[in-house]
Amino acid sequence: MKASRYNIFFDREGQRIGFNSYSKEYIVLDQMLYLMYETAERQSDFNELHKVHPAFFQFLTEKNFLVPEDRDEVALVKELVNSIDNDDSRFELHINPTMNCNFKCWYCYETHIKDSKMDERTTASTMKFMQSLFEQRTSIREFKLSWFGGEPLLYYKKLIRPMMAKAYQLCEANNIQFSSSITTNGLLVDQDVIDSAKQFNLSFFQITLDGDREQHNKVRFISEGRGSYDQIVTNIKQLVKHQLFVLVRINCSGDTLPGVKNIISDFEDLTAADKPYISFDIHKVWQEHYNIDNDTLTALRWYYREKGFDVATGYYDTVATSCYADRRNQALINYNGEIFKCTARDFTTANSEGVLSDDGAIVWNAGYEKRMNSKFNNKPCLECAIMPMCNGGCSQQAIEHEGKDYCVYDFDEGKKRQAVMEKFNEFLLAQ
Repeated sequence: MKASRYNIFFDREGQRIGFNSYSKEYIVLDQMLYLMYETAERQSDFNELHKVHPAFFQFLTEKNFLVPEDRDEVALVKELVNSIDNDDSRFELHINPTMNCNFKCWYCYETHIKDSKMDERTTASTMKFMQSLFEQRTSIREFKLSWFGGEPLLYYKKLIRPMMAKAYQLCEANNIQFSSSITTNGLLVDQDVIDSAKQFNLSFFQITLDGDREQHNKVRFISEGRGSYDQIVTNIKQLVKHQLFVLVRINCSGDTLPGVKNIISDFEDLTAADKPYISFDIHKVWQEHYNIDNDTLTALRWYYREKGFDVATGYYDTVATSCYADRRNQALINYNGEIFKCTARDFTTANSEGVLSDDGAIVWNAGYEKRMNSKFNNKPCLECAIMPMCNGGCSQQAIEHEGKDYCVYDFDEGKKRQAVMEKFNEFLLAQ
């Protein structure tokens, strides 16, 4: 037996915590047991440990901290990633009804195009695509339809509701589980949106707040002297009270950071029955140059948890829950018929990875296969102890670092260990 290359240890409250990033198993060791393990690992000989403490040896083996000498652990990770990214039982389609927006947030990476709107021809081609998808790919059991933009609710009645209703009916006819989600600024949520969302399983809303009331209204205002914060918060609460899940993404910058704690007070009137339908995601605006360290964000997340709310961790398992753009069975149709994978970059023709034909077929270009084959080309990832939970982030990051070594944790072992520690804290919270 040998020590797994994916073992990581850290100290917590006088104990040594071990984590295996492939098996996702944690172990808690006292100092004596850890010393026994460390000695055997240093000597590359676990036979003596087996003799001295067979129960401990067996425990380490069951938790995959010890693996057979001939096990190719990198190959196992590749198999895992390929099984997830090529799962043909699911398909996720994103649609941008428009690239127009009713706000002009300073950090937005997208080019807003006034009066842009999916026309009848592209709408018809999109519906043809969905119909042929279900007819030709009988392995699909789940279909998720996501709305993005621009601000998609600008065309809710004219585009989203009729297209969503048709997709819902197609899935019912083909015995496919249907769900829908939307990324919106939340201002235009009304009772009509809520009623049809419940009817057609539009069950997930991601809505952003730019700090507390004072700061948010400086960034997102309806007109001079009239902010949008109170209306958006009211709309979020209405969604939650109708049992529609909302992820509230709080953007942190040098300006918004001082008031982030104030936001939670505006949600404290939600009842115990409401709270399962809301979660908060506290993140630094990536365009922000002001230094916001991870410890500060972690402290804010725990403050919200202490107030009784669910908060997304700042560290994601980008293997087990890989980005939708990494998955072969996913596409994004822009309002003009251009096809993309990633939603986190500007929707320009240069970034497109295909086009939608009139008969509803997606014609991919060379960028598609380049993305699908972008992983496992980064040497530091192949040698990293947290490769099974990170693997260099998403395919977009791999593409943008093509030909050069990179690390999403800045080659900082401390940051990697912090990510593992945060996951352990999340694990304890769930118990």
